[in-house]
Parts: sequence; C-alpha cells; structure tokens
Amino acid sequence: MATRFSKETYMYWYELMYLIRQFELMAEEKYKMEGKIRGFFHAYVGQEAIAAGCMTATRIEDPFVTGYRDHGLALAKGVSPESCMAELYGKATGCAKGKGGSMHFFGKDVAFFGGHGIVGAQIGTGAGLAFAEKYKGTDNVSLSFFGDGAARQGILHEIFNMAMTWKLPAIFLCENNNYAMGTSVARTSNVQDIYKLADAYEMPADSIDGMSPEAVHDAVARAVKRAREGGGPTLIELKTYRYKGHSISDPQKYRTKDEVEEYKQRDPIEHVLNTILENKFATQEEIDAINKRVNDKVAESVRFAEESPWPNEDEVLKDIVMEPNYPFIVD
Repeated sequence: MATRFSKETYMYWYELMYLIRQFELMAEEKYKMEGKIRGFFHAYVGQEAIAAGCMTATRIEDPFVTGYRDHGLALAKGVSPESCMAELYGKATGCAKGKGGSMHFFGKDVAFFGGHGIVGAQIGTGAGLAFAEKYKGTDNVSLSFFGDGAARQGILHEIFNMAMTWKLPAIFLCENNNYAMGTSVARTSNVQDIYKLADAYEMPADSIDGMSPEAVHDAVARAVKRAREGGGPTLIELKTYRYKGHSISDPQKYRTKDEVEEYKQRDPIEHVLNTILENKFATQEEIDAINKRVNDKVAESVRFAEESPWPNEDEVLKDIVMEPNYPFIVD
C-alpha cells in the first residue's frame, strides 16, 4: 500500500490514536464498573483520526477549542493523561484543578482552550482566539471543533459573517458524527451537507472523510496555509462516527447495532495499523511494544488520579470569581 506520508507520521498517528482509545475505554470502565468518575462523560471513541490529522497539520502554538467531547483533543494537544484522568476523578491535580470535570478540560501551556459545555459556544470562543492572534501579529491559526448539533446554533452564522468580514485566521471544524444528542442530521435541517453553510458567507469549505487521518491532515493543512497567508477562515465538515453513545448514559435507541458495526469496519486505528504493517514501517513486535507503553501510561494515569488529593475547600471560588481592584460604587 503506497502512501504519501512518512513512516514517522504513521507511527505518531498510531500511538496517539491508540492512546486516545485506551484512555477513553479505561475511563469508561472507571465510570461504569467502579463508580470512580461521576457527572457527564462524552467519549471520543471512533473519532480519533480527526485529532491525529489535525495535529500533524498544525503547530503546538495554534489554539484549539472544542465542545464537551474533549478528552481526545486534549490528549492530542499534549495535556498529560495523568492530569486528564485526575480531572475526571475531580482531583486537585486535574488539568482544571478538579473543577471542570469531563466537559471542561484545559491546557493553557499547549494552547488547548477547553472543552465547553454550552452547545456551540466554542465557535465564538474560537473566533475570539483567532482575533487575538491577528491582533498580536502572529501567524497562528485557531481551530474550533463542534458537532453537527452545534451547527444549528445561531452563533455559527454570526461568527461566520464576522470571521469572513475580518478575515480571521480561523478554521471551523464540524465533527459530523451523524447524530446530535440522539437526533440525526436529516431530522434537523434541510441542509444535510453542513459544509454548504459556508456558501452564504463566501467562506471556503471542504467535506472530507473524518475516519481518515490522511484526509483530515490534507484538508486542515490547506486551510492552515490559507489562514497563515491572510486568506481568512475555512469550514471543514469531517464525516465521522462515534462508537459510543452521545454520553455514557445514552441507551442509543435511535440507531441500530448493524450501523455501528458497519462504521467499525472502517476503524481509523486499524486502517493506520494495516498501513504500517503493509509498508513494513514496523514489525508486530514493535507495535506490541507501543501498545504496552500506552497501556502502562493509561494505567499510571489511573494510579495518579486515585492517589491525588481532593481540592481544598478554599479553592471553591478561586478561578471563578475575580476580585475587583477597585471598590464598587453603591448609591
């Protein structure tokens, strides 16, 4: 199987996607079987190719912002598995000090500006990050990830208009996994090809296979190049699929098991693994060593989370309420 991408790229993709998959499966086990994790939980299982392809097409300085299905992108950007797992446990050592939980991972040092619980809010935040980069005179590009459900929010249209008018260095990525909370795209809009929403603003747009890291990389690389050169924003529709429910409590009655199994036949991790083996980029023994390294890393993240302290009570209002540096004027 000939490929345009290097051995190093495929090896990076494989290890990253395997890490995301194993982290999510372990976290699900700690949630469902042991009750160690509580609250909301939205797994990224099945969508790993998006994180992988975006990472090889961007720089670490490029800010990412997403919705509440944020674990995979946080890990891809470099938020440590230990701090991610600790955040799920609600511990003080978590990436948001145990205050954010599953939906609000954060990593300022690696330009990961969060998961956000409000549907579609990250579209506006992403535009703000792009505006900040343009204002500062950098050539960094902001990537905003949202789902097909969030594509129906009014903020999308306001931001698309603003981003095109100001030629913001922004990429808007719709991770179209076919269902919002449980409602198919076909039931929510007459426009089922989400990339066409960009047409009203004369914004460049792509619709690609989100199960292929190669396709994701190519599309994002084109958009990044355009943005860095001052060409403005792009909308990319990434056609993907989540193997798990919308959240961990989703009974998934809106889709059939056969549909899920059909998508699993195109599993992005298996695709990359097959490419590696067919091109003799690595032996099975080398793959086994990677798998063991990742599994050990995930196990260590659990140990770290379980041994970490709970937040102190005096942390309750920190990072939430800012004390003014001037007295309020009360008439």
